[in-house]
Parts: sequence; C-alpha cells; structure tokens
Amino acid sequence: MVTGVRTRAVHGGKEDLGGLGLHVPPIDLSTTYPVPDQAAGGAALADWADGLADAASPVYARLHNPTVARFERALADLEGVDSAVSFASGMAAMTAVLQAACLMRGRPHVVAVRPLYGGTDHLLATGLLGTETTYARAGDIASAIRPDTGLVVLETPANPNLDLTDIAAVVRAAGEVPVLVDNTFATPVLQNPAAHGAAYVLHSGTKYLGGHGDVLGGVVACAEPLAGPLRQLRILTGAVLHPLGGYLLHRGLATLPLRVEAATRTASELASRLAEHSAVESVRYPGLTGGPLLGTQLREPGAMLAFEPVGDPYAVVGKLGLITPAVSLGSVDTLIEHPGALTHRLVGESDREACGVSSSLLRVSAGLEDVDDLWDDLDQALRVAAADRPRG
Repeated sequence: MVTGVRTRAVHGGKEDLGGLGLHVPPIDLSTTYPVPDQAAGGAALADWADGLADAASPVYARLHNPTVARFERALADLEGVDSAVSFASGMAAMTAVLQAACLMRGRPHVVAVRPLYGGTDHLLATGLLGTETTYARAGDIASAIRPDTGLVVLETPANPNLDLTDIAAVVRAAGEVPVLVDNTFATPVLQNPAAHGAAYVLHSGTKYLGGHGDVLGGVVACAEPLAGPLRQLRILTGAVLHPLGGYLLHRGLATLPLRVEAATRTASELASRLAEHSAVESVRYPGLTGGPLLGTQLREPGAMLAFEPVGDPYAVVGKLGLITPAVSLGSVDTLIEHPGALTHRLVGESDREACGVSSSLLRVSAGLEDVDDLWDDLDQALRVAAADRPRG
C-alpha cells in the first residue's frame, strides 16, 4: 500500500492511464459527448443531476469532465477523504459549500472564526447568499451555535496573520454542525483537516496546488455523501472548472510536496532574520509562534509569513526589486502584499484590528528563489523605509 505523500502526489488520479495506453493525463476539451443510445444517455444525465460521482457517459461538459475528475481523485487521496469536487475558483467552491450546508438544509446561520481570507469574510458579512453570520473566537464556538446553524467556517493557518486554530477542538464545540476548514495555506502536504474531524476541506487551487500563478480554480474535499449536493450545485450554477485548469492543477500536485518543503525552508529562514531586524516590529510565523499545534495538527510551519515593519508598509513594498508586490500566494516566485489595502480591504478596519490584522501588517508568500537574494531585497527595503520614517 502506497502511503508516502510524494508518491501519492505523483501517481494520484492516474489509475486509468495504463488502460488508455498513456503516460501523462490527456486534456479532454470536449463540450459534448456522443450518446447513440439516447435512453442510456438520459439515464446518465439523471445520474449526474443526482450528484453521483460516475455515470455511463459524460453527456455534456457541464456535467462531468474526465480531466477534471482525475485531479479530484488525486486531491481527495492527498486529503484522505472519499471525494473532491472542483470549481472555477476558490470563491465558487466556498459559495457552493454555503449553499449546500446552509441554504439547501434550511439552516442559514454561519459561525465564522476570524481572520479569514478577505473574500470569504466579505461574502459572509454581506449575507448576499441569504446566510447570516456570527463571528466568534475559536473558544466561543459552542455558545455561538444556534438551532439554525448550518456551518462553522475557519481557516488555519489564518489568512493573513498565520494564527493557528485547534481544528479538533472546534469540531467538538460545533457538535453536529459541520465544520469547513480552508486549508489553502497549509496544503495537504502539511495538514489534513478531515483527520481532525472537519467535514469540508477547501482549497483555493489557484495558490499552492497549481503553484505557478497560471491557473484559477477551487476544490472541496469531503465524504461522498457531502460531495453529491456540491456536484448538483456545480451542474446547476455552471461553476465548473475548465479542463485545462483541471490538467494544470493535477500537474501541480506532482511537485506540490517538493515546492512546499523548499518554500517552507525559505520562509523559516526569512522569519528568523526578520525577527532580529531592527526595522521590524513583529513577525507572525508558526515556526516562531505555533505552540503545541505545530508538529501535530500542522506538520511543518509552512511557506507563509507576515510582519509589521517599523517604517511605512507602503514604502517597504515600493522599495522592493526582486519580490513581486501582488495578491495571491503559493507561486514559485515570492509575493508580498498589504492585506489592509488589498485582500482584506473590504473587512472593516476595526474588525481587522480585533482579530490581529494590524494596518501595518505585510504578508509574504515565500517562493523558490535563493534565500539570500530574497533577504538582500527585504533588508534594503526595510532599511530605506525605516530611514524615511518621519521623526517625532
């Protein structure tokens, strides 16, 4: 039995290739599929509409695509669950879970633990889907649960300040209410939330799963009974992942462990150096602040870090030459952004501050460059910004 994460990342989802006489997965771009037996085609369509994982024919690309299905099988295996359902983006995946867990079950109340990805926070705060959200600290989940609560949402490590939350403790506090964990920062290489009781494990595949900044997608890993409604919603809303996206995400999984391991080494070194830098107020990184959850729930500290500079954060970003100032994360190149100005701009300043996201915080996604080159870039930017700081 294959248990190694690297082996599973390389071979997952490719079980059918030998029978097809292929070495690498093909990209199936068909929008429709011949159904000479119209009755059999109709039965297959009905199976897809019922949310089944397989049927006699794909019938139509909005119902099923073989390239995308291979990626889903591979991701489900890495997360240690039965199934995975992919979508056109991480936000489409989040929307589908809210619809399936809350609206389809007549339980529109959500309990959420901040901080979360800004897009998720904004979606919950607006109530645009017809949900109502109570924001609570991880230790107050039980008291926030109501009879109409359909879902508990958390992200750990948290975006953008890298807070760690005890998943098993939240699951216990939630009782019968399913828990969704956004596992984008950790990836299945470093953390498997389902092993700690999470019902839904969500990834923005745009980040580490793809890994090269060139594909948009989202995916939810879960038990098969929960996957069926998600497939039904995907069919009805059309929030499908394009086959080329499915191919790129599947290809990204093969190098995911190596990329995460290498980027983690770089992030650890940068965090240690930043913590000693005279132009840095504070550093947020699980390797420095993780506590008992690091090494147990979260196997390694990961490739994301955040820090508060002494100088103007905008000036720090503006002085960088090698590190790319951009939103998103998980790419082969190192990215930096100011959450208060960009990814978390739509979260109120008082709410950001209350959950540990200061107005000066900068978030860094460590890439695969040489660490000394990255450090030279950060060091000079920090020193210049600190020197330009107004006195008095």
